[in-house]
Amino acid sequence: MKIIKRNGSEVPFDIKKISGAIAKANAEVAEADRLTERQIMYASANVADLCEAAGHTVSVEEIQDLVEDEIMRLDRFEVARKYIIYRYLQNQKRHKNTTDDQILALIESNNEEVKQENSNKNPSVVSVQRDYMAGEVSKDLTMRNLLPADVVEAHKEGYIHFHDADYFAQHMHNCDLVNLEDMLQNGTVISGTLIEKPHSFSTACNIATQIIAQVASCQYGGQSISLTHLAPFVDVSRQKIRRQVIEEMNVFGIEPSAEKLEEVVENRVRDEIRRGVQTIQYQVVTLMTTNGQAPFITVFMYLNEARSEQEKHDLAIIIEEMLRQRYEGVKNEEGVWITPAFPKLIYVLEEDNVTEDSKYFYLTKLAAKCTAKRMVPDYISEKKMRELKLSKGEVEGEGDTYTCMGCRSFLTPDRSGNGYDNVSRAGNYEPGKPKYYGRFNQGVVTISLPDVALSSYGDMDKFWEIFEERLELCHRALRCRHERLRGTLSDAAPILWQYGALARLDKGETIDKLLYGGYSTISLGFAGLYECVKYMTGHSHTDAEATPFALAVMQKMNDKTAEWKAAENIDYSLYGTPLESTTYKFAKSLQRRFGIIKGITDKGYITNSYHVHVCEEIDAFTKLKFEAEFQRLSPGGAISYIEVPDMQDNLQAVIRVMQYIYDNIMYAELNTKSDYCQVCGFDGEIQVVEDDGKLVWECPSCGNRDQDKMNVARRTCGYIGTQYWNQGRTDL
Repeated sequence: MKIIKRNGSEVPFDIKKISGAIAKANAEVAEADRLTERQIMYASANVADLCEAAGHTVSVEEIQDLVEDEIMRLDRFEVARKYIIYRYLQNQKRHKNTTDDQILALIESNNEEVKQENSNKNPSVVSVQRDYMAGEVSKDLTMRNLLPADVVEAHKEGYIHFHDADYFAQHMHNCDLVNLEDMLQNGTVISGTLIEKPHSFSTACNIATQIIAQVASCQYGGQSISLTHLAPFVDVSRQKIRRQVIEEMNVFGIEPSAEKLEEVVENRVRDEIRRGVQTIQYQVVTLMTTNGQAPFITVFMYLNEARSEQEKHDLAIIIEEMLRQRYEGVKNEEGVWITPAFPKLIYVLEEDNVTEDSKYFYLTKLAAKCTAKRMVPDYISEKKMRELKLSKGEVEGEGDTYTCMGCRSFLTPDRSGNGYDNVSRAGNYEPGKPKYYGRFNQGVVTISLPDVALSSYGDMDKFWEIFEERLELCHRALRCRHERLRGTLSDAAPILWQYGALARLDKGETIDKLLYGGYSTISLGFAGLYECVKYMTGHSHTDAEATPFALAVMQKMNDKTAEWKAAENIDYSLYGTPLESTTYKFAKSLQRRFGIIKGITDKGYITNSYHVHVCEEIDAFTKLKFEAEFQRLSPGGAISYIEVPDMQDNLQAVIRVMQYIYDNIMYAELNTKSDYCQVCGFDGEIQVVEDDGKLVWECPSCGNRDQDKMNVARRTCGYIGTQYWNQGRTDL
C-alpha cells in the first residue's frame, strides 16, 4: 500500500510512523489521560485498515484526519488535542513554498498526481516537465492572487473544478474551430512570415500542419479543422498536373487520348493526395508544441459541406485516403504499426453515405474498418444534429451540422443567423450564412453533482437549495474566466486574432467584441449524474422511476445557463465534462468528506457527465437511445460511447451501430482496445493488475510491466490517450 506525501510523491505506507506520532502526543499528557500501548496499536491498525479500504491512494492529510478520529473514538481527548497541536506545529515548520516541493518532485518524476494528469503527455520529457513547472507556478499564482477565496476553497474541496488553472494567469482560451479556409484562401502570417495562397494540395496540407502547431501553442484546449477547406486545392493540383503531363507528352511527341490523359492525371492527383494526407498524419504525430505534447487536433470529414459536386468528389478522395492511412497506423520505435492518439477523426453520417445503395457508402465501410482497429473515426449524425442545432430562423430538421472543438465541446448555434455581421472581419465572410469556423470557447468550470447530493444527506429540498448555491458559485468562477480574457490584445496571439485562425483584428485591438453576443461560448461542466441520482433516489438514472429526477437536474443547469446568458449576453452552455484527472480528484474528495458509501463513493472515479455507469449491464442500442435524451440537454458538448470487443471480423455489426447512431443520437463513438507489448510482440489487450495497492499495466503474454516497453491506447475521455492515466482512470 502506498500513500501520497505533500509534495505529490508516493511512498510505502508505514504503520510505525502512525503509532510513533500518537506515542509522541500521548507522552505529552498526564499519565491518567494516556492511551495504553495496546490502544495505540489498536488505533494505528484501524487507520491502516481504513487506508486499505479507501479505494484510492490516501494522502498524508487524510491519514492525519483518521488518526484524530481514532484517538477521539477512544475518549482520549487530551491526547487528541496534543496530536492536533503537534500536527499544527509540524505544518508551521514547513515555511518553504509547497510549490517548490511539487516542482522538484515533478522534475524527479515522483509527483504522481501531476505527472499523469494528461494521458498524452510523457512526464519524463523535459519539454513536458517545463510546461508542468510553469503550470505549477501559474496555479500557485492563480490560487493565491487571481481567484476569489470562495472559488479557490470550492476547487480545493472538490465541490467544483476550475479547469486548466495552470494556464489561467495568461490570457488564454480553451478550444476553437480554426477558420482554415480563410487562412488558405486569403493568406496568413506565421512567425512574421507571409504565407500566401498555396498552389497545390500538398502545399496546402503542409501549411495546415504549421497552422495547427501555431494555434496549439496559443491556447490550451482542442482545435478542429475541416478537410473541406483543403478540398479546393485538389483541383488546383489537378490543373497543374494536367499542364505538366501535356508538356511531358509534347516533349516525347506523344498525343494521348483524352481518356488516357485523364487516367495519368488522376493517378498523379491521387499520389499527391496520399502525400498530403501523410504530411498531416505524420506532422501532427511528431510535432511538439510549447505545452509538451502533440497538437490536440480534430479533423472533420463531412461530404455535404462541399460546395459543388466536383469538390465533393475530391473531398471523398481525401477522406478515403485519411481513413486508409489511419487504419494502417504509425510505426513505433520498434517498427510495429500502432494506434496514434491524434489527429482525432470525425466522420459525418449523412444521406449520401449511410445506406448500402448510397453513393459514398464505400467510405462508411472503410470508416467501420478503421474504427474496429484504431478506435476512430467517431460519428456525427447529420440527421440528428440538424434537428438540434438551429441557428436564427432555422426549423427542426434544417439546422446546422458542424464539428466539435476538440473531443466534445460544441459551439452554440449562430443566434445572429448572419455570421455575427463579420465581427471578426474574416476574409471568407458570407452574409446570411451561419458562422462556426473562427469561433471559440472561453473556458470551463465543472460542478460535482455527487457532492451536491451527499451534502444534502438525501433531503430533496436541501438538495435543490445546495444545487442553486453551487451553480451560482460556478457562475462566479466562469465570470472570472470571462473577465480574464476581457481586455486581451490581439497581439497576445497574432495567429489567432490577427491572421485568420479566429479573426483578423488590428494590432493593439482588444478581443472583447468576440466575447459577447454568442460569437464565443463559455461552459458549465457537470460530472457524476449517475452517482447523484443513485444517492438521492436509490436507483440508477436508467431506471424509469429515477429518470425524471435526472432530467430535472439537467434541465435546472440548462435553465441557469439560459438565465445567465439573457442577463449578460454571453453564451453560457452546459457541457458534459470529459473528466480526466478530475474524476480521481472528485472521487477522493467525496471519500474524504463522506467516507465509503457503496455504489456511490466506493470507486476511484466518478462517472463522466450523464453516462450510464460502466458496471451497469445494458446493450449498445439501449445505451445510445437512452443517452440521446441527455445529450440533447447538454448543448455545450457531449459524446456517448459503447464498449465493444474486437470487431475486425464483424464489420457488419459496426455498420449497424453506425446506422443506429444516424437515426438516434447526434454524436457517438465505439471503444475497443489497441495495444502492443514491445517485449514479446503481443498484439491485443494489455491488462490492468493490482500491485501493492496500486493499479499497473501488465502484458498477459509475458508479464512485462515496464510502461516504456509497451504501447497502450485507450479512450476514456472522448479522445485517445497513449501516456497512461491516473489511478482513477486506470480503475475505470
